[in-house]
Amino acid sequence: MAALKEPVKIFIVQSLACFETPQQVADAVKQQFKIEIERQQVALYDPTKYAGRNLSKKLKDLFEKTREDFRSNVYDIPLANKAVRLNELQKMYGDWNKNKKMKQLIIKQIKDEMHGYELQLLDAQLKQLEIDKIKNGDGEGADDPTPVKVTIQVVDASKSNAEHQSDPECTSG
Repeated sequence: MAALKEPVKIFIVQSLACFETPQQVADAVKQQFKIEIERQQVALYDPTKYAGRNLSKKLKDLFEKTREDFRSNVYDIPLANKAVRLNELQKMYGDWNKNKKMKQLIIKQIKDEMHGYELQLLDAQLKQLEIDKIKNGDGEGADDPTPVKVTIQVVDASKSNAEHQSDPECTSG
């Protein structure tokens, strides 16, 4: 095991306090300090683990303070903001052209983010996105050049019942 200087120890403790894995911390130490250490050595600096039970009081206090600050300042992290997360999911949804499975996972994540409310609005928005993609020529069915004519006929229900009863083809028997 490499003997570590105080700035490296502090870096390790603070990284672990911010819920990074020992492997992530070991990789970061290698990148930032040009020191190669094993994740087992990193684990010695986590007082919440058995391996870190002998950590100095100074580093334990630093760990606790850093973790408390991290938890209380979670809103400083952009992805902790619901609007940012939904915006990122929106971008991802638009980027996955024909990957239906990925779209389903993204839609599920968005619905989880919305905690079950405004789902009708969400469904309407998703349908509108699909319609826009087809209109713009990049959605499913967009490469089909066959024109389709749609006719909507409004029928009065009372007249429809009278015509239906007098129509010989519609009688059962």
